Amino acid sequence: MEKHSVHDLIQRVSRDVGTVLLGKEHQIKQALACLFAGGHLLIEDLPGMGKTILSHALARSLGLSCSRIQFTSDVLPADILGISVFDRDSGAFRFHPGPVFSQVVLADEINRTTPKTQSALLEAMEEGQVTIEGETRALPEPFFVIATQNPVSQAGTYPLPESQLDRFLMRIELGYPDPAAERELMRGLDRRRMLDDLEPTLSPSQLQSLQQAATEVKVSDALLDYVQRLIAHSRNAAEFAWGLSPRGGLALLRAARAWALVEGRGHVVPEDVQAVLPAVVEHRLREAAGQGAGGGVALARRLLEVVDVVD
Repeated sequence: MEKHSVHDLIQRVSRDVGTVLLGKEHQIKQALACLFAGGHLLIEDLPGMGKTILSHALARSLGLSCSRIQFTSDVLPADILGISVFDRDSGAFRFHPGPVFSQVVLADEINRTTPKTQSALLEAMEEGQVTIEGETRALPEPFFVIATQNPVSQAGTYPLPESQLDRFLMRIELGYPDPAAERELMRGLDRRRMLDDLEPTLSPSQLQSLQQAATEVKVSDALLDYVQRLIAHSRNAAEFAWGLSPRGGLALLRAARAWALVEGRGHVVPEDVQAVLPAVVEHRLREAAGQGAGGGVALARRLLEVVDVVD
């Protein structure tokens, strides 16, 4: 795929999704970078901010099979993974796959369900397979989880454990729309009706080509030095309870490569790392006791402030 055609294709996807979710160009680009990097996406915000709309718009634009799981406190692991039921005609048990057996899984309000059910997605997200009743079953390729969650301060939520959060390459927030976008929302068509008219922009083969292109974006030694300094500071500075793991560092590099692709570059520059760092590391970092840094958002900001691009 030619470089200019790659950028044009990405721009078209972003533009199509932007017709449904107004005024959120940056968040749409973040989501696309996450998916082109082959990662899973967590969208966290207050109810009614457009999390589910963005999830559905992305799934439709990718042109992949899609299933939606509405998480509640009574959802069980079998409701997600599937279950074997005795077939009277054949005289044997027959497996009925759950909604996780889809290329795109929309996990709506994932923190409304219990930790036991949340953990049912761990193996699926990490290895692209699930083990059910002693048998390992492969999931479709590609396999993406696009999850939404409400802030943990809201009633009826079960905070995702660190092991689950780490499976998400990026976590983003949408925020309130600007006045112009909100006025257009009020005047325009219902967003869900617009979703029904949204046509796939990518074919599965084009998506795979974009994912491959993201892995081929070049990274210089100087850029790697910058990433390693960011990782080292998170591990050594007193305000961090713990630093980024090797998987967290690799996630940052994968996301930066994909962001460079979205921006139409064949190599990563420091601005690419800085653009994706908050979404990649905020859910992976915690402040040390008594430091009062203000949580992952402040810690990510602190990393960008104190770590120089050039040593």
